[in-house]
Amino acid sequence: MQASRARLFKEYKEVQREKTADPDIQLVCDDSNIFKWTALIKGPSETPYEGGVFQLAFAVPEQYPLQPPQVRFLTKIFHPNVHFKTGEICLDILKNAWSPAWTLQSVCRAIIALMAHPEPDSPLNCDSGKLVYLMLFFSVS
Repeated sequence: MQASRARLFKEYKEVQREKTADPDIQLVCDDSNIFKWTALIKGPSETPYEGGVFQLAFAVPEQYPLQPPQVRFLTKIFHPNVHFKTGEICLDILKNAWSPAWTLQSVCRAIIALMAHPEPDSPLNCDSGKLVYLMLFFSVS
């Protein structure tokens, strides 16, 4: 647990130092718990999410960075890889492709990339997945 606290403090200092470096992401640590974070991310340009601001909740395990954080959308979003009720995100780096090289900031970047490029083959929201699949199918035909 001590190693995870040290890693999170390091990430906290980095986020404070680079606040203006990435204007699409605002990460905030809970004042009373280093293992709870929130993020505000801007919707990627040239997507239906452009112009939107989306809130994420991070629950960081005590085994971090060896285990991934649990991340979910607090803002409602219609997306194939986001569960419409819970906000759970289906993203490989948050499951089986996690690496300790990832940071909370880089997880936010990956989520923004997922918003721009959904994976309709592994949907948590089947209706949205079908729509994306149909849009891709008809744009190719």
